[in-house]
Amino acid sequence: MTYIGQPVKRVDGYDKVTGKAKYAAEFNVPGLTYGYVVSGTIAKGKITRIDSSRALAVPGVIQVFTHENRPHTAWFDINYKDLDAPPGSPFRPLHDAQIKYSGQPVALVVAETFEVARYAASLVVVEYNEEAHETSLEANLDEARDPKSGMADLLKPKPPKPRGHADKALAAAPVSVQTHHVHGPQHHNPMEMFGTTVVYDGEQKKGKPHFTIYDKTQGAPSSQLYVKQIFGFSSDQVRVISPYVGGGFGSGLRPQYQLFLAVMAAKELKRSVRVTLTRQQMFTFGHRPETVQDVALGASADGTITALKHRAVGATSQFEDYTEVVVNWSGMLYDVPDTTLEYQITPLDLYSPLDMRAPGGVTGDHAIETAMDALAYELKMDPVELRLKNYSEKDWTVGDKPYSSKELRECFRQGAERFGWENRNPEPRATKRGNVLVGWGMATGIWDANTLPARAEAVLTVNGKLRVSSATADIGTGTYTIMTQIAADTLGMPIDDVIFKLGDTDMPLAPFQGGSFTAATIGSAVKQVCTDLGKKLFKLAQKSKGSPFYDADYDEVRFADGHMRLKKDPSVTMPLIDMVALNGGRSVSETSTSIVNPLKTSNYSRHTHSAAFVEVEVDEDLGTVTVTRAVSAIAAGRILNPRTARSQIIGGMVWGISSALQEDSKMDHRYGRFMNHNLAEYHVPVNADIHDLDVIFVEEHDEIVNPLGVKGLGEIGLVAMPAAIANAVWHATGKRIYDLPITLDRVLY
Repeated sequence: MTYIGQPVKRVDGYDKVTGKAKYAAEFNVPGLTYGYVVSGTIAKGKITRIDSSRALAVPGVIQVFTHENRPHTAWFDINYKDLDAPPGSPFRPLHDAQIKYSGQPVALVVAETFEVARYAASLVVVEYNEEAHETSLEANLDEARDPKSGMADLLKPKPPKPRGHADKALAAAPVSVQTHHVHGPQHHNPMEMFGTTVVYDGEQKKGKPHFTIYDKTQGAPSSQLYVKQIFGFSSDQVRVISPYVGGGFGSGLRPQYQLFLAVMAAKELKRSVRVTLTRQQMFTFGHRPETVQDVALGASADGTITALKHRAVGATSQFEDYTEVVVNWSGMLYDVPDTTLEYQITPLDLYSPLDMRAPGGVTGDHAIETAMDALAYELKMDPVELRLKNYSEKDWTVGDKPYSSKELRECFRQGAERFGWENRNPEPRATKRGNVLVGWGMATGIWDANTLPARAEAVLTVNGKLRVSSATADIGTGTYTIMTQIAADTLGMPIDDVIFKLGDTDMPLAPFQGGSFTAATIGSAVKQVCTDLGKKLFKLAQKSKGSPFYDADYDEVRFADGHMRLKKDPSVTMPLIDMVALNGGRSVSETSTSIVNPLKTSNYSRHTHSAAFVEVEVDEDLGTVTVTRAVSAIAAGRILNPRTARSQIIGGMVWGISSALQEDSKMDHRYGRFMNHNLAEYHVPVNADIHDLDVIFVEEHDEIVNPLGVKGLGEIGLVAMPAAIANAVWHATGKRIYDLPITLDRVLY
């Protein structure tokens, strides 16, 4: 049986619904202690006094750590870098008396129970010398500057140099539009809050301590590297385990401060320590940055775009230059001869922003795609027709490279057909249902299709099972399942005989899960290692006395149903478990590295594409917006599992509704603090907000992007949705709303 392409149920589903799956703060060990973080209350200044005496007097309190008594660490800027760090000097918890942002951790209370630690934390007195702070991007746009260069430029390229003369072309264009967009900050808010359980294993080799760390992370190797660098540990002193992650959305790409605090306390106290953050503290690190954008488009009367300008300014912290790819997407989508793309950042007294699902992509796509819709109306042209008129065959932003595959035309065609776009009345405010206005909108989506190097191990065990492992993560995307499918197909084994393991630094090295590259990256490594194991098994079979495979070549055999068979004569077969016997009764293992051949991929631009079609109802009296139905047509190469793939796209579509209509972290600039720091006031959709969502996977073959021909799905379901919703609101009301979220006050006024 072939498993790739089949809607296999999640292999980890049973463990999750029964509670067998354990998360970072659920691993219990004897003698465990608990840490509770004390958060600062000002946005900028200096701690002048910390009094922990009342907290230390509480029975059960073990220690209160502050900048005044924290143990020495080995950190230096030269090596204190995590794998997703932007240029600058990363935030250092409890490093000194300086306050860099509101909510900064200023103390850690460690006690015998969580309840005692939480109570004692309320008794810690902190006094400050407060300084003036700046947290408003719009008030400081004149401070915008170019970001510094760094390692992040590899995955986050800066805008290409201008081509042609955009200002002249814009002035000469018979039809033009100019739009201005403000996107508020957003916070990730996965269901599992950040927590770390550090198990102190005692002193082992040469008197060195050993720690087993259960961390909420999107990459166990990232957390291990972080801990090693800061505390000067070697690899054999630190093991990080993260088998299950209750959502991440990018918040777990960088180690968060509870990891540092938990390891620091465990090392100093020589005890096991758990530190978990509260929901409010989840708003004290990382967020999608506030961004201000301006787009200008010029076109000839027939709809040919002759000028494109897209400028964005994003907020960052004072200590790191966090960047996103915001404006480049406009150049990828539309090959305009006169184009200027600009991106700058403004440092503010905030924590560094952090990659959040489709970072930069959903922000930039909203701006260019709503501007395109506005241009279509100025031209009295169908929005789909305008996009087809300006369809790009090559990506000029990387040197006019062709796309490795691009079935965006089919996305437009199939999505429009499924949605019923041909029945659209182009006039705004033309359709009503009772007291609600009905609008239709659409937009294009684009995202990267990267494949990174990774390693995996495959073991044919003594009982004939196949065990495959890699130190990647599964943040809910279905990684356990699709890797099991790939392994089963590659070695022709029943899927019930295949086990895939992940999330452990004792496993072969793999990058963190993010950027929609895990299916391609780890999938390629799993395919490679299973292929290599198959070759090893073939050689064992050849060596056996009287082997029917003695004169055969490897390409003359196939693996199926737990057997190796001759292709030309399938009756010539050998069970894989017999090859364990040929290996002296020992398991047979192989470890391999997968690296995509740059000679094959570097001459192409590799992306996923989508088209989103949306219907909204807008209450004319109340200003409320409801997305009644939406269709997303996705071109993402080979689909490994339609069930988990659809789940990824539906999740992205729901987030698109959330981003367009609800999500907004509200900052009170008087205090420099996010005020709606809970899930009661930070609004996200509930079941009643979600209606008819439909997904189409457009057939797309790509033999260049990676050996499996797959592209990631985590972000492409999101990027086009906010723009499609905004365009539908315009069609319903005749009012352009370029700022997000589109709340009822913006609709009414």
